[in-house]
Amino acid sequence: MRDSLGNNPKKKPSNNRDHIADEINISQEEIKKLISERKERLKELGAINQATRILKQEMPIHEMLNQIVGFLPPAWQYPEDTVARIKYGQNSFISGKNFKETSWFQKKYFETIDGTEGLIEIYYLTKHTKSDEGPFLSEERDLINNLGSIITGYLNTYIGKDILKRAGLNNNLLPYKTKQYHSPLTNFENQTDSLSSLEDNGIFHQTTLDEDLAEIKKQQTYAHTNRQLLQKFLVKHNSDKDIYHDMMHWRVREILLVANLYDAYNIELEGRFFEQITGEYYRLALSSAPRITGVSTPEEALEKLQTKHFDLVILMMGVDKHTPMLLSKVIKKIYHNIPMFLLLNNNSDIGMFEDGSKNLGPIDKVFVWNGDSNVFVAMVKHIEDLMNVENDINIGMVRVILLVEDSAQYYSRYLPILYSIIVGQTQKLVEEVNTDALNMLLKMRVRPKILLATNYNEALALFDKYRDNLLCLISDVKFEKNGKLDETAGLTLAAYAREQLPDLPVLLQSSDTQNAQKAFLLKTIFINKNSETLEQDLRSFIDYYLGFGNFTYRDEEGRKEIAVARSLKEFQTHLKHIPEKSILYHTRKNHFSHWLMARGEIHIAKKIKHLKAENFESTESLRQNMLAIIETCIRESKQGKVIKFEESAILNETNIVSLAQGSLGGKGRGLALICMLINNFSFDEILPDINIRAPRTSIIGTEEFEQFMQRNNLYEKIVQETDFKKVQQLFVEGELSLTLVKRLRTYLQLINKPLAVRSSSLFEDSLMQPFAGIFDTFLLPNNHPDINVRLKQTTDAIKLVFASIFSPTAQTYFKAVNYKAEEEKMAVILQEVVGNQYEEYFYPHISGVAQSYNFYPFSYMKPDEGFSVAAIGLGKYVVDGGKTYRFSPVHPKLEIYTPKDLFKNSQLHFYAINMARKEVNIMEGEDAGLIKLEIDQAEKHKTITHCASVYDFSNEQTIPGITQPGPRVINFANILKYDYVPFAKTLEVILDIVSEALGSPIEIEFAVDLNKDKEGKASFYLLQIKPLIKNIIDNEISMDEVDNERLLLYSENGMGNGRIDDIEDVIYLDMKKFDKLKTEKMRDEIAMLNRKLVDENRKYILIGPGRWGTRDRFIGI
Repeated sequence: MRDSLGNNPKKKPSNNRDHIADEINISQEEIKKLISERKERLKELGAINQATRILKQEMPIHEMLNQIVGFLPPAWQYPEDTVARIKYGQNSFISGKNFKETSWFQKKYFETIDGTEGLIEIYYLTKHTKSDEGPFLSEERDLINNLGSIITGYLNTYIGKDILKRAGLNNNLLPYKTKQYHSPLTNFENQTDSLSSLEDNGIFHQTTLDEDLAEIKKQQTYAHTNRQLLQKFLVKHNSDKDIYHDMMHWRVREILLVANLYDAYNIELEGRFFEQITGEYYRLALSSAPRITGVSTPEEALEKLQTKHFDLVILMMGVDKHTPMLLSKVIKKIYHNIPMFLLLNNNSDIGMFEDGSKNLGPIDKVFVWNGDSNVFVAMVKHIEDLMNVENDINIGMVRVILLVEDSAQYYSRYLPILYSIIVGQTQKLVEEVNTDALNMLLKMRVRPKILLATNYNEALALFDKYRDNLLCLISDVKFEKNGKLDETAGLTLAAYAREQLPDLPVLLQSSDTQNAQKAFLLKTIFINKNSETLEQDLRSFIDYYLGFGNFTYRDEEGRKEIAVARSLKEFQTHLKHIPEKSILYHTRKNHFSHWLMARGEIHIAKKIKHLKAENFESTESLRQNMLAIIETCIRESKQGKVIKFEESAILNETNIVSLAQGSLGGKGRGLALICMLINNFSFDEILPDINIRAPRTSIIGTEEFEQFMQRNNLYEKIVQETDFKKVQQLFVEGELSLTLVKRLRTYLQLINKPLAVRSSSLFEDSLMQPFAGIFDTFLLPNNHPDINVRLKQTTDAIKLVFASIFSPTAQTYFKAVNYKAEEEKMAVILQEVVGNQYEEYFYPHISGVAQSYNFYPFSYMKPDEGFSVAAIGLGKYVVDGGKTYRFSPVHPKLEIYTPKDLFKNSQLHFYAINMARKEVNIMEGEDAGLIKLEIDQAEKHKTITHCASVYDFSNEQTIPGITQPGPRVINFANILKYDYVPFAKTLEVILDIVSEALGSPIEIEFAVDLNKDKEGKASFYLLQIKPLIKNIIDNEISMDEVDNERLLLYSENGMGNGRIDDIEDVIYLDMKKFDKLKTEKMRDEIAMLNRKLVDENRKYILIGPGRWGTRDRFIGI
């Protein structure tokens, strides 16, 4: 006689191990091995858990290490024959009195942040069988390594806390109360004082908390106004991503699998279970796979549930029918809210539960193991969907697929197929519209939820609850209705669905092919359950009906195909031309929003969903409104970003176009930040009277450089070449990729202004090691009537920028900073030149640079207010050290020079692009397309009207404007003193914002176009940003602490201060012999001395008059 579960209550249970041996064809030795391996893993896990529990007690180090070393021997495979020792600094801890060193050992070295070394040692006292590492297992190597990491992390944390405590931080800033604190160093004899050693190295100094906070405030000179740039950027750009983050809130991260050894072993044999689950999560681009903890007995299961949180319990029913059911009752009574699934190991067991849920008791759902580990993925996704569906609908308009199936055998097969198809199709769509890995992962959360019902009443409740979000209904025909098995329940449900939602896709599936005709009469799709092409049939249904495939525009009856859109771009294009009746048909059925939502275009889908035809005067008005929404959303999504090149794209200032893949380089990253700031920060609210802009920009990523070098074998060709002109020629003769050349041709057809071709190496303008000014920049007229000539000029300029990595200047710099040219990669920036054309010359009204930190303030200026230098014409004049005008953006009316000095040092020349020179030989160098003009030429062009003043000799004063006769002085008086345009205020704001964005003092390059638009606004162009590397923090010098007898030089009028303490030599220019006509000869002499001292690795300082490194030989060397 058997009970309801099929067990014989009179029959005594057989020995579990013998029972397994009888049932499976493996030896007793193999069984013992499996059990032994399992015990070893449990011991290792126990050791980790025990160590973690000890560390949580925050005891002194000597107590902690003493306790840990005591439980190490039991964690190894021969505990009775194992001893352990932990060394830390001068201290040693052993596991017992019988400790001794032998030739059979494992060791793990570690070191803490204060330089103290430590060692964990495991010794076997006698010889044992050879294994993975001598007598030790590879898992034991992992264990000792993990223990080393855990102990090191604990020690580092305590040492760090000790340093903070002793540095004077108050108790409120510590992550624990002082009275609970035990110094890790207190109980060690002869222990090195970690804080003292760090102080000796200049890392920490003994200060109070108030002093530290004051120092932090003092050093944050680069951003004196906190504009919360990061917060505003995230709010604007992450609105959609925030939706994704808020979806799938409930996740299965920890699973407890309860299965006897026999069942678990069979699963592993049949399907490489654990590997396949992880592999399936990876293949489907799902987030990290849940961790599965396996136990074999009810006692172990209950113990695990007591010590750890689990999101899902899976009980496996194999040979033993009784224990899983009994355990499920116990678990449910104690842990009411943990979902619990029963996994059957054999289809023949389904009959025990075929009468429906009344026999399930505490079990939430029954699944069948069919040799495919995907069923585990389906089980996890099923419970996640059930828990998240309501939240995700409210937040992200997620759609619902309702599956009605009462057979565990069939839904255990259906759900894996459906999830594979749905997730796979969602992944495919996401990949088409976005390549950002994180964004892809988040967008996967917008996939439809799959809800499973096993009877009519449950299905009807789900249908009515989620009717507004139903994507489709997939139903069996025969299942329970009102407590009784109903042969036509599925047909009744389909009829109800048709009545309530006439356009809802419905799929009926049955093993009885006679139901096909009945499905046809209900205008539903039918699939044979026993079909060999079941998966393909399902995939075709989902592609066609659920919006995962292409969007098919149809006529007003939904029959005739009008157009097919394979992408959002094609969707937008066809929407402009399809008949109005087609628009009405798709709008009424919400096809547009469904398809867009399926593709992850949440922002567009939400807006279009609310468009109703009756709210518009005409269908054409509805069409234009849709197109405007799409265009606006696309434009906003691209603003301030680096986007891929498309031939049909319209180049504008709101984004940067990538012409080739790879890193943007240092300067490119700066330009990307500029683009982001301008298009995401509301400058018009702070600076309403001027336009803040960036010129149209494109970037060639570093991959093109790498391919160019390899394709043309240039590394081999130039390795021995010392003549840089020949190196340049080799580069010019090289070939760029055909893809880039094709894109450049298209690009040049869209650009009708002069073009700047700039370098952007990996470390150029970087925060840590800037290579600014080392590489070449070319300015091209870009006005030849033949596009092929313009293309040749541009490609030659690109190649020469590549070549500039190997220039003598760059090589010298590489050597000085201990860097290798082979490590540098070059991106190239193509940027429209700012300015206007006057006769045959092109230039901006104003160019200049500005820094957020002023090393040479005077009067009531402050260092953190910054400064700027500006000039007429192209920025080359400023960069080359020409006679520029220097001023404070915060105090623009404060005169630095006397009128007489200003007259003597005023700008006399300026640079422009020579538009008359259409044939430009790039090999002539950076100046090939430029021309140097007298300042009176600019007056002729009327470009200095508001930039110049007249010097009055008789009264030794300057008169703003150029209406009077007399010498012209460039001092921007009408602009800086009388606010013709808010130039100074703009610089002040820009320096403040950009320095906050970079988190350091910065330098910017800019240009200004004084020509005003229809709103009366001039335009300020931000061209480049880079960090100031000079260390501002430790530059204060107290002369009271200086030994005057050791001074070599001293000045009471020195400006700019710092400390360099490794100078060995001085090269000094005798002022009595200095002749500014011989500075080029002096340069050669210094170059010779430099080579000598560099070869000897001797640091030296240059002392002499004028400006060092200037390109104007009459104002310095």
